[in-house]
Amino acid sequence: MNEACSCTVFDWLTKAGLRPTRQRLTLAHALMGDGRHRHVTAESLYRTVKEQGEFVSLATIYNTLRAFCDAGLVQEVTVDGTKSYFDTNTHDHPHFFWEEDGRLTDVPQDQLKIVRLPEAPSGSEIAAVNVIIRLRQT
Repeated sequence: MNEACSCTVFDWLTKAGLRPTRQRLTLAHALMGDGRHRHVTAESLYRTVKEQGEFVSLATIYNTLRAFCDAGLVQEVTVDGTKSYFDTNTHDHPHFFWEEDGRLTDVPQDQLKIVRLPEAPSGSEIAAVNVIIRLRQT
């Protein structure tokens, strides 16, 4: 599965409190079946599943990705407030966004150092820091 879980996709879902429906199992297998992390959009996951000979509607994929986010199985990374990527690596880490092909990849965490964050306004706390470094070919 991943570093934290050497379980099946069935176990991955049930340990997160999700009922392992056929659609969820199909999508979980496409996301985590080989144990590698990936960044997907709903549309790219739809294409992957279709290429595997399965059918899951795009609406079901959106709903399932939302359920996976809510259960902590994937995290949503939004670029420009318009494009959502779903990352199977749920640990805090920075990303590269490749503008030419709309690809999102992980930045080696040891290559980014945040020296200081601003103080959160009174009555609030910093919940997360999301770093997306946009790249374009030169």
